[in-house]
Amino acid sequence: MDGNDPHIHVPAKAVHDDAAARDLMAATFGLVGDLPSVVTTGCGLRVPYAMASRRPDRVTCLACREHARQEHLRFAAEVERMSGTVGSVFTPAQRKLAADRLRDLARQFSDDES
Repeated sequence: MDGNDPHIHVPAKAVHDDAAARDLMAATFGLVGDLPSVVTTGCGLRVPYAMASRRPDRVTCLACREHARQEHLRFAAEVERMSGTVGSVFTPAQRKLAADRLRDLARQFSDDES
C-alpha cells in the first residue's frame, strides 16, 4: 500500500458489494459487520477502502477500469447462461435486462471519461 497513490481503484471483486451485503444483514438480523479497512484492487494493489469505488465515473486507475469492464462482461454472460436454464425464476426479458445493464456498466468503465 503506497500512501502516494492518487488514483481511485476498483475492488478486485468488482461485481460484489460488501457494503450492500452489510446493509442487508443489518436490516434483516440487526447484525452490523465492519467493512474492511483495506481492499485488494483490480490492478493488484492493496489500498484503503476509501480509495476504491465501484462507480465508473470515480475510478481513475486505468488497469482497474479494464478489470471492472472485463468482470462486468463476464458476469453478464454468466447471468444469461445461468438464468436461461430449466427451472430459472427469471423470464427471458428479465435476463436480457440484467445482462444489458451489466454490459452498459462495462461500457462505462471502458469510456475514457476519467
